[in-house]
Amino acid sequence: MPDKILQPKPYKNIIFWIAAGIIIVLLWSVLQTPSTAKTEVDFSDFMTQVEANNVIEVTIEGSQIKGKYNDSTQVKTVTPPNYDEFVKILRSHNVTIKVKDVSRTPWYSHLFTFFPILILIVFWIFFMRQMQSGGNKAMSFGKSRAKMFSDIQKRVTFQDVAGIDEAKEELQEIIGFLRDPKKFQKLGGRIPKGVLLVGAPGTGKTLLARAVAGEAGVPFFSISGSDFVEMFVGVGASRVRDLFDQGKKHAPCLIFIDEIDAVGRQRGAGLGGGHDEREQTLNQLLVEMDGFDSNEGVILIAATNRPDILDSALLRPGRFDRSVIVNMPDVKGREQILRVHIKKIPLAKDVDLKVLARSTPGFTGADLANMVNEGALLAARFNRENVIMLDFESAKDKVLMGVERKSMIISEEEKESTAYHEAGHALVAALIPGADPIHKVTIIPRGMALGLTQQLPLDDKYTYSKVYLEAKLAVWMAGRVAEEMILGKTTTGAANDFKEATDVARKMVCLYGMSDLGPLTFGERDDLIFLGRDLTTHKNFSEHTSELIDAEVKKMIERNFKRAKDILSKNKDMLIKIADMLLEREILSAGEIAILLNGDDLPKMKSPAESSANKKVTPSKEKKSTKTVKKPAAVNA
Repeated sequence: MPDKILQPKPYKNIIFWIAAGIIIVLLWSVLQTPSTAKTEVDFSDFMTQVEANNVIEVTIEGSQIKGKYNDSTQVKTVTPPNYDEFVKILRSHNVTIKVKDVSRTPWYSHLFTFFPILILIVFWIFFMRQMQSGGNKAMSFGKSRAKMFSDIQKRVTFQDVAGIDEAKEELQEIIGFLRDPKKFQKLGGRIPKGVLLVGAPGTGKTLLARAVAGEAGVPFFSISGSDFVEMFVGVGASRVRDLFDQGKKHAPCLIFIDEIDAVGRQRGAGLGGGHDEREQTLNQLLVEMDGFDSNEGVILIAATNRPDILDSALLRPGRFDRSVIVNMPDVKGREQILRVHIKKIPLAKDVDLKVLARSTPGFTGADLANMVNEGALLAARFNRENVIMLDFESAKDKVLMGVERKSMIISEEEKESTAYHEAGHALVAALIPGADPIHKVTIIPRGMALGLTQQLPLDDKYTYSKVYLEAKLAVWMAGRVAEEMILGKTTTGAANDFKEATDVARKMVCLYGMSDLGPLTFGERDDLIFLGRDLTTHKNFSEHTSELIDAEVKKMIERNFKRAKDILSKNKDMLIKIADMLLEREILSAGEIAILLNGDDLPKMKSPAESSANKKVTPSKEKKSTKTVKKPAAVNA
């Protein structure tokens, strides 16, 4: 059956033609008004002109007099009341007299009287219709903006979610509640009111909530925490009520609130006091989740990456009965996630997902999805039929280190300085005990950095030893040491290295207890100045202790600066060799650095067609800068 063509509603056409007709009549009445200008004069002056025989014609309209002089000048004036001699005087001076009946007014003049009333009536009808129609139209801003997903749309199941098996296991029971609630109720069990998903951005909290709804086969309402609070007072609470009313009508169902910290922050905190509208919205949410009214069959799932700022009343049992931690995926989880995302992508035989999973520590599910997509786009750019391993490696470098800056021109002097800087990082990272293995070294500008040395751990790290952290300090110092040792000068390229090293060293002293000051923590964060942002640290130690902390930080930095200097002094020839290879090839892999460390020569470079990822950059002269690779295991130049 063919689809029906939507016809415009008849009343809308009628209103349009009525409005158009009124506008046409008003324009016509304005255009019909005589355009000849008439000068207003005093009655005494007008009579003087009559007596001087200068007036040839007079038009009388009630008390208003319009006259025409001999020179065709037109004037107007007002006659005094009860002045019967006026007509006699005009006739005695042979003035032509015309009289208009003022008792009859033009029909269109009534429009000016009734037009405002008509406008008010039209607006009243319009608003009444909008209020009755509901939806997102006028007067409906108190309605919930939640989007409903049902079985008609594409379902998401647990097969689409990978790498977070523990979280999936926690939510299996929720699915059982939704499928067969009586099974648990007959034993006296109570269905959980809410589940809070806690995890870093990109770990799959929203996808997990949709998978729960898809597995249970129930309606799924999705809304963001920021959709509740608007500029109008009371709108947020009204939307919360309407959201739960919709949920009751479709029970059993799931309601998912993403970024609940936008509406669920702790009440009464902050320099400016509380936020009345947001707190009113939160109070209504608390009542709906566990108040006098029962919401049987409606389960609330919320997601946040800041559970520490949520109000304690929101987190108590009876509202959010369960808190599910959605962790970053480990090596096995990353491999599972990659297998989900490559289902529709043709892969070459050289693609090894296990290697990709091992080389992407710290990647979330969203990062991995982005990497797979970038790899597919890169393969399409080179007109390949399959995505090869090099595409994924290039995509991973793009996610980790930024885009290659191919429009940047670097002088030979700066390029040489960058090469020795990166060679120092790489050599110390390869030789010092406890450091992460080298993954790649490059002097091709990426992002804000002129060069990068990337290290990746063999396994996921959850705690860090003192040996490991001091090795990182030595690697950070090695760039400056190499510049001074070989070139005899210092540049600003090590600025970011010093910043990272100082931050880690201060944490080792003040937070981790890894200094001669002992196992103590110095400084307390003032979290309540602005919840959600740590603006200051409360100083809970004396000035003398502060001097000792600064001395310990300085001693730690200087000690590892000397370690890096000792390693590079003993291996100066190797440092020069690595720098020369960087100037020649611009990129060195972990395997190539291992060959150089064994004293062997590198094989000849591949042709440009075979190594398209290693293209030279020609880009505007710019001051040398460095960038920190955001992943926890990477060391920047």
